[in-house]
Amino acid sequence: MSLARARRLALWMPLALSLAFPQAALAKKKPVAPPPVVHVQTFQEQLASRAGGQIASFYANRAAPLWTHADGSLDPAALELVKLVQTADEDGLDPAALHAAELTQAVNAVQSNPTPEARLNAEVLLSQAFAAYVGALRNDSPEGMEYEAKTLAPQQIGAYYTLSEAAKAPSLAEYVHEMRWMHPLYAPLRQAMMANAALSPADKLAATRNLERIRQIPDQRNGRHIIVDAAHARLWMYEGDKAVDSMRVVVGKPQKQTPAYAGYIRSAYLNPYWNVPPDMVRSIIARNVLNQGMGYLKRQGYEVTTAYGAEGDPIDPLTIDWAAVQRGDDKIFVRQKPGPRNSMGTMKYEFPNPHGIYLHDTPEKETLEAAGRQESAGCIRLEDAKRLGSWLMEGDIQKLGDAPEQKIELPQPVPMYITYLTAQVGDDGQIAFGPDPYSRDGVALATAN
Repeated sequence: MSLARARRLALWMPLALSLAFPQAALAKKKPVAPPPVVHVQTFQEQLASRAGGQIASFYANRAAPLWTHADGSLDPAALELVKLVQTADEDGLDPAALHAAELTQAVNAVQSNPTPEARLNAEVLLSQAFAAYVGALRNDSPEGMEYEAKTLAPQQIGAYYTLSEAAKAPSLAEYVHEMRWMHPLYAPLRQAMMANAALSPADKLAATRNLERIRQIPDQRNGRHIIVDAAHARLWMYEGDKAVDSMRVVVGKPQKQTPAYAGYIRSAYLNPYWNVPPDMVRSIIARNVLNQGMGYLKRQGYEVTTAYGAEGDPIDPLTIDWAAVQRGDDKIFVRQKPGPRNSMGTMKYEFPNPHGIYLHDTPEKETLEAAGRQESAGCIRLEDAKRLGSWLMEGDIQKLGDAPEQKIELPQPVPMYITYLTAQVGDDGQIAFGPDPYSRDGVALATAN
């Protein structure tokens, strides 16, 4: 074989073999598979995985932890929360139910050795404890309040929104320290109780019951609301978390207590009728008619009607068996016409309630000068009804002539909470204990003017 032929065979031999044995050729050129990609969870992903539920959703939508920092340090808010949980018995809660010991141990572990695992454990426990604590404080208080609508009561919003609201705060530590998910009256009283270890058992009980009553009033920092304190007979107007004005009021006698109630003030009435409560028709109106004759009704501006308010038509009082009314055998409607003797004064503010109570003006201004102003049959008499009306209406109320029962709708309903506060915190941070005219605290307190 010539040299040239041998060279040609050497060049064509690999091609011939690949055509004859294709599997062998492919086997020689099979690519090497790349190593599998291993996903390493970020710290946030680990938080979401470990937390579960709504707290997992919270962390899944965040780029950073809430209570710990990347360098392993704790946000000051974490220590504030631990203090609250450890002392939850001040709120009437069980610290053990909030896992206070486990939480404290986890936070201490981060402070001594901030490993990723320690941070992870503390972060989850802090969020769980915070959501549970806030939720427990928003449960029904033993000191029950009656609500016109569920929207007036403290709301359970779930762990996701509880943590989301906290995360919006410019300072999480201040948010937790001031307990800004509660009404602004709550944290100062709690802090004053904690700072005063010398409180007598009676004062401690009174302060605790006042905390329970404040818990019935939700945080109203995004709006306006009214608080009526029946113990001190005083009304407060709040804008956000600040009381911007107040005035004296007269509230119910101990025998006719103004109830703990929450309702929306929706309208004002100028030149109102006074609808006399049925028990007063029986015990006062009927008795005076029998003793003084029909002239009593005319002098006082009373008239018997087919119904209360402007809808009622007058009835001749001579057709009424007043003795039967006094005995309680007959029931009638009596209203007092607008005028200088009208018990409602020149205006009243209405909020739906089953007790027949109003906020209203009064011709008996002298009752507002007394130190103890528990003198009404349950209604709330105002020191300055016009000033309150201007605040409610966000402008002056326009009176249209002398027609009775002129109804004026408020620009928007304003929540009102009638409560009973015998312990409040002064500007000096100390608890001032006031009167307990309805004896709701079960203890004898010093009477304050």
